Amino acid sequence: MTSIRPFQMTDLFKFNNVNLDVLTETFNMPFYFSYLSQFPEVFTVAEAPDKSIMGYMLAKSEGSGKLWHGHVSAVTVAPTYRRLGLANALMKDLESISENVYNAFFVDLFVRASNGLAIGMYEKIGYVKYRRVIGYYSGLEDSEDAWDMRKPLRRDVHRESIAPLDNPNILPEDLEW
Repeated sequence: MTSIRPFQMTDLFKFNNVNLDVLTETFNMPFYFSYLSQFPEVFTVAEAPDKSIMGYMLAKSEGSGKLWHGHVSAVTVAPTYRRLGLANALMKDLESISENVYNAFFVDLFVRASNGLAIGMYEKIGYVKYRRVIGYYSGLEDSEDAWDMRKPLRRDVHRESIAPLDNPNILPEDLEW
């Protein structure tokens, strides 16, 4: 049976099976440490019965006013454990905490515009493409746009967090947070 539990410092030595996949962005250690110290309730792992890490989520709360929200910085599942609903379970955990602990208006995430599989999964669990962030993923040789995908929570009674924009394209430097 899979369990979702808080990430622990020692997990940094056990998640290579997740991070060495080409679809997963690997961050530097201070990045993981900052999430572990500031947002431990939403830095979670999906753990197999043999204690191996099947996947994890890095998330946080940010914004102000009606832009107060839960934000997914990374959610990833090891290749051998994909298509079992683990990403969905991790997302549901974040949504619950964002709603019941943070009292957030919505949850958002950024996903590569070319990642149709992930976009489809997010849409299936209620996320919508809110706006396109031009050149969000920049590399040495090229850049790629991202979709800012959002899911309104109970506090967003009028679903203002996903109201259509006049101009649904934005540059990274124009993001609010």
